[in-house]
Amino acid sequence: MGCSFSGLNALYDVVNGGGDVWINENRFRILRQLGEGGFAYVYLVKEIVKDVATDGGVGGIAKKVKDPSFVSDDGTYAMKKVLIQTSEQLELVREEIRVSSLFSHPNLLPLLDHAIISATQEGSGNHEAYLLFPVHLDGTLLDNAKAMKAKKEFFSTIDVLQIFRQLCAGLKHMHSYEPPYAHNDVKPGNVLITHRKGQPPLAILMDFGSARPARKQIRSRQEAVQLQEWAAEHCSAPFRAPELWDCPSHSDIDERTDIWSLGCTLYAIMYGMSPFEYALGEAGGSLQLAILNAQIKWPTGPNPPYPEPLHQFVTWMLQPQAAVRPCIDDILIHVDKLISKFSS
Repeated sequence: MGCSFSGLNALYDVVNGGGDVWINENRFRILRQLGEGGFAYVYLVKEIVKDVATDGGVGGIAKKVKDPSFVSDDGTYAMKKVLIQTSEQLELVREEIRVSSLFSHPNLLPLLDHAIISATQEGSGNHEAYLLFPVHLDGTLLDNAKAMKAKKEFFSTIDVLQIFRQLCAGLKHMHSYEPPYAHNDVKPGNVLITHRKGQPPLAILMDFGSARPARKQIRSRQEAVQLQEWAAEHCSAPFRAPELWDCPSHSDIDERTDIWSLGCTLYAIMYGMSPFEYALGEAGGSLQLAILNAQIKWPTGPNPPYPEPLHQFVTWMLQPQAAVRPCIDDILIHVDKLISKFSS
């Protein structure tokens, strides 16, 4: 988790206006900022090859990464910089790095490298973390939804299903781990989209900062309240499962919290938002009550509208009782049937 003094020196370069960052032994030039949120900033960076003559133009990341498909042809990557001010934040970043390193799947964003450095040479005080990922410049599903809404455009039925199926494939990898992991924050803002000519968009699930072992036994009111408080901080409200809003004092929580979020996300791929966000705009409306009662409202658009089987698919996932909610294997079987049906 530590880093070399080269990384520490680079921190001061950046603070003093320089544009280069070292992540362990590899150097990157910051090209521009891609986004920010909370204490994190995401930059587009380009790897600087140490010696073109010696290395043949191949960067250090290419030698470090096991899967060559993750290596950028032009040396550009996405770098997440996290400002860490407390020991709790430091532990959360370390956990995100640990969890991100567990999985390897085409529809899960891989962590290519990382470094955590102290902001003081004595090693005390604040820290900064640098996490390196492949870059996907077409943005998130949320970015695309906003752009498409402005143009009054929608994904085709088959693209909706293909995007959704890729998310399911990534989640299956997490849910099949031993022990199973839940992502806990499946939503359009955590789905990267890459448009491909003549093919459905590529969808990649990212941000494992909230991912945890999925199965929890709740056996007291105190444990239930603790889970609700954790979920309120780590799971986005419009996509949060009912059992994370109002957890019974004696219950078994499992990976089907993600299935609820998947149902909300399928709706959002079609209509650009969670099926419960309407409650935020209603006088006296309650997002929590809408979720607990699974009160879905279906828009009239687009024109032509999406077929009824897609609406039924969403409703199947949005069962308030987790015990009767389908598992990821059930979802994959059903989405494949729908893809076959609407491809012909």
